[in-house]
Amino acid sequence: MLHNLRIQNFALIEETEVRLNQGLTVITGETGAGKSILLGALGLTLGNRADVSSLHHKTKKCIIEAQFNIAAYNLKPFFESHELDYDEDTTIRREITPEGKSRAFINDTPTTLNVLKELGDQLIDIHSQHETLLLKETNFQFELVDAFSKTIPLFNDYKKQFGQLSKLRKQLDDLTAQETQAKKELDYYQFQFNELEEASIKIGEQKTLEEESETLENAEFIKGNLVKSSLAISGGEENIVSALALVKQQLQSVSKFGKQFNELFERINSATIELKELASDINNCEEDVIYDNARLEEVNIQLDKLNRLLKKHGVNSEEELLGIKNDIETKLQQFSSLEVSIEKTQKEIRALEKQCQSLAKDLSDKRQNAIAGIEQNIKTMLSSLSMANAQFKIELKPLDTLTANGLDAISFLFTANKGAEFKELHKTASGGELSRLMLCLKALLAERTALPTIIFDEIDTGVSGDVADKIGNILFAMGKSMQVITITHLPQMASKGSNHLFVFKSDTKDKTTSSIKTLSPEERVAEIAKMLSTGTPTETALKNAKELLNA
Repeated sequence: MLHNLRIQNFALIEETEVRLNQGLTVITGETGAGKSILLGALGLTLGNRADVSSLHHKTKKCIIEAQFNIAAYNLKPFFESHELDYDEDTTIRREITPEGKSRAFINDTPTTLNVLKELGDQLIDIHSQHETLLLKETNFQFELVDAFSKTIPLFNDYKKQFGQLSKLRKQLDDLTAQETQAKKELDYYQFQFNELEEASIKIGEQKTLEEESETLENAEFIKGNLVKSSLAISGGEENIVSALALVKQQLQSVSKFGKQFNELFERINSATIELKELASDINNCEEDVIYDNARLEEVNIQLDKLNRLLKKHGVNSEEELLGIKNDIETKLQQFSSLEVSIEKTQKEIRALEKQCQSLAKDLSDKRQNAIAGIEQNIKTMLSSLSMANAQFKIELKPLDTLTANGLDAISFLFTANKGAEFKELHKTASGGELSRLMLCLKALLAERTALPTIIFDEIDTGVSGDVADKIGNILFAMGKSMQVITITHLPQMASKGSNHLFVFKSDTKDKTTSSIKTLSPEERVAEIAKMLSTGTPTETALKNAKELLNA
């Protein structure tokens, strides 16, 4: 529960601190005194968006700090999952700088607004006048029925399974879309792959083919020059080898006269042998060079094919072409595996649908069994709020397909008059009737949920003193099991509180500020008497105030 709220530099409040207790706390004050400011400040600690215009002094930082006792609400897993320090007395702090920057802390650890809101949703329910719109929302309607029928754990289990089912269905849609696209692209990719496969691409092939083509195109020129080179070295009457024979003979004759002469002879001998081998190699090369127009055409065709593939795919090497071929082959393999994936996903969907159907059927049965109890409870509570002829009906209709809420469609129907036709709430109930109905539903919900604190912002707007008295009784009863805080303008409501906070304005020469204080028993009598009067409280008003407080 909320046990302390400190506000600094927010709206009309310079600085104030409010202590709150268990049970029903009422907040009163003149219109415009700043009661809604408290809710605005508290809303910041619950994750609402900040606005620099709410700063009292535009040059100073705004700080809102709320302390909660959370020992009884099993929130430790939440703190662990968000890596926050757990403390039974947890402090939430929100800071807004004059520059408009906002920071949030849980037990002095910085956190995000989303985490703050998630925690706040588990600590406080602020019911403002516009919240009657929730009555039309399907999720709120199911929340009420599931809380009363004690099916929240079952519904959570269903939601988990249905979420997985939705994920699988989307996955199947994606796979099916891929398959449709794949069928359009399959022939194209298969053609590309076959073209690359038939080309038998090898790394370095382009260079080899270019060299062979160059050789075949210049075969006659190459062959002629090789023949001339061979003749010059060792053929014909005058050649290099014959000339070297004389040099070799001369050096051999002097080789015996010294080591250096012998080395010269060995070198000329080696040169002669090398030249003879060179001439032989030239002859072999000359014999290998042939005039083969058919082979030249074949090489050029293969080279053209390779160049065309390089240009077509926008690459410069055989390695890149082979990489493209591998990519296409991977895509073709993926195409073939799509059918397997689709079949597997369909099988998983069928199994999960069966599970969800079973859970949803169990959920529907339990909800249906609880409806009569909810309707009777609401009828009794509405009757106690001077709506004796009001009837409330919950209509569950079976659906053929699974939805996020199971196999049920839900409607809240209402009639305020005896014998009148049931209609949807927003088509038949007045604002005051909706407020009272919402109070009854919230009270019913509070009995069956572990929400620590609920705040009502002028729940008694537009009702008479007698009805306000009865609303106060309901809030007082709720306060026995949880912390209830209500802002009110009616003395009948104000007298029901175990605690009474008073909001007031103070004027100085250059500014107006709002403050809040806890009223003593004597101050409560005076405040309620003032609410009963049109001016200065009379003796009768004071007496009536005491009677209301003692009732």
